[in-house]
Amino acid sequence: MADAAIERKVKPEKPDEAKFQTELAQLQKEHEALMKKLNEVKAKLDLSKPAGANGAQNPAQQRQSVLRKELGEIRATQSTKKSSRQSLLERQKALNDSINNKIAAQRAARAKINFKSPEEIDTEIKRLEGQVDSGDLKLVDERRTLDQISNLRKQKKNFAGFDEEQGAIDKLKASLADIRSQLDDPEAKALSDRFTEITKELDSIKAEQDSVFQNLNALRDERTQLQKEQQEKFGEIKALKDAYYGAKNAYRDYEQEAWRIRKEKQRAEREAYEKKKKMEVANQLLEEASFKAFTSEIHTCENLIAFFDPESTPKKADGPVSQYKASIGRTITEEPKGMKVLKKDEEDYFIGGSSKKKGGKKNKAAGAEAPAPAKFSLSFGILDELSKVELPPPTGPEDVPSVVEKLKAKLQHYKDNQERVTQENIVKAKARIEELEKLDRLEDAVGDLSVADGKAE
Repeated sequence: MADAAIERKVKPEKPDEAKFQTELAQLQKEHEALMKKLNEVKAKLDLSKPAGANGAQNPAQQRQSVLRKELGEIRATQSTKKSSRQSLLERQKALNDSINNKIAAQRAARAKINFKSPEEIDTEIKRLEGQVDSGDLKLVDERRTLDQISNLRKQKKNFAGFDEEQGAIDKLKASLADIRSQLDDPEAKALSDRFTEITKELDSIKAEQDSVFQNLNALRDERTQLQKEQQEKFGEIKALKDAYYGAKNAYRDYEQEAWRIRKEKQRAEREAYEKKKKMEVANQLLEEASFKAFTSEIHTCENLIAFFDPESTPKKADGPVSQYKASIGRTITEEPKGMKVLKKDEEDYFIGGSSKKKGGKKNKAAGAEAPAPAKFSLSFGILDELSKVELPPPTGPEDVPSVVEKLKAKLQHYKDNQERVTQENIVKAKARIEELEKLDRLEDAVGDLSVADGKAE
């Protein structure tokens, strides 16, 4: 039945997770692109919204307000810096003019001197003095040379003035550099750069607003179309997820149900097998209990009575020889302790007690012969049968009648109590069967609880 239940339900196909992840990633990528475009269009449309009655502004208007406020602060700061800057510019111009004039005068003075440094003049003076000291010059040439030496010494003194002028020029240049450093204020430059950036951003917002107002209807149509496409793409993602997880759950449910059915089938088969074995045990117990008590003992007593006292047992006409009686006896491979096995050719016999022969040697010597006693022997089969009914074996022929009487008493006792003991055995067997049935019902209840737990999971 469990197999039929499985066959009636078609096994669903296990979904491909890798394929699902690939398709899902593609759809999500397309959805993100649509959302990005939609947000851009919405941002543009927000630019066209006027400020509300309560002063609410759209993001673009808020940005414009912030930029304009910052622009006003920069202008105020630049205005305070402008007056001090103008003074610096005037000082810069004056210093530039003074430096240029001094440099021009120095260049004109240097142009009149053929030498670049005092050292060159000293070298020329030494050369001319050497010519005068040689005495080779004519008087006219000597005077001319001395005049040249005098002029060169005057020019040398002018170089000291050039150095002083250069020092003054350097001081003016240092002052000019300080003014330029003040004019090159990083804060002022940063303010100027920021002023330019704000102006450009405000112009950009204004241009975008103008563009939005010109294409307002087109932007609204584009927004509507993008919203529709975005919803459709979102629906595709949801449908893909629903289909995948639905197939996954169906496959899992089928596997769990198939596993449960297999387990139930195995449990049913195991329970059926165990019940069968228990019923066999119960039937065997009931069969053994229903078998009449003392049957074996009664047969044993009857056969032993027939053995020891054949005359007391009526013979059945043309009746078959008792199979049980014929089977009395067994083969013994060891001599029982305290007993002796008789052989066919032995003259001695088995008796329960023993007696000594008095004057054995004397009688032999005298040639006297003792009278041979009557032979009495029992096979080990008879001894075993007597032990089954808990009676001692006779020690001689004189004990046989008492043994027969005891056997008859035992036989009567077994027959008198046979029905009672049989009924008692049946009651015990039924009680044992009932215990087995209770245990079986308890195991069934535990098994049902386990199956219920498995379904709940």
